[in-house]
Amino acid sequence: MAFRKVRLLLDSGADVTVISPTLHPDLAPLVEKKAIHLIQRNYRSGDLKRAILVFAATDVKKTNHRVAEDAKKAGRLVNVVDDPGPSDFIAPSFFRRENLIIAVSTEGVSPALARKIRTKLEETIGKEYASLLALIGEVRSILRDKGLRVDAEDWQQALGLDALIPLVKSGNLKKAKTILLKKLRVHKTI
Repeated sequence: MAFRKVRLLLDSGADVTVISPTLHPDLAPLVEKKAIHLIQRNYRSGDLKRAILVFAATDVKKTNHRVAEDAKKAGRLVNVVDDPGPSDFIAPSFFRRENLIIAVSTEGVSPALARKIRTKLEETIGKEYASLLALIGEVRSILRDKGLRVDAEDWQQALGLDALIPLVKSGNLKKAKTILLKKLRVHKTI
């Protein structure tokens, strides 16, 4: 779990420090590449001086709560993994398909269930959805350039996934685009 959080933070451009007496094997290459800073020991009060965002992800509930208390005293936002009570925010389980991000949250009630649902969605939502999103972005730009707008409900009606996804998946983007444009009810902007 901590590894996924670290990857997310790194992908967002964050400067990441991990404090842990033992190093998870997945984190070792990141330490070697100096992608993250490792303090290889138990957490100590005062470790959060430079932190902006704090994730308490140990297997020891008492330590996680101490980290949360210290973070709050220092005015830092904290997420205690698997415990929404002392958390300032909940981090959903998510996956990405280029510009498409799918997030699942149980508001901290069961991160395991959120992860299970995310995994199931990951298996069914392939890269064709990212391609469809890119196509929709292209259609929106065309309409915008022509001074046309489409109501949200009209978009919902036009986005027939049963018809569009197989076309996109087979690489027939031109036909998918034509169908989408034909289904959209456009309105002139004022």
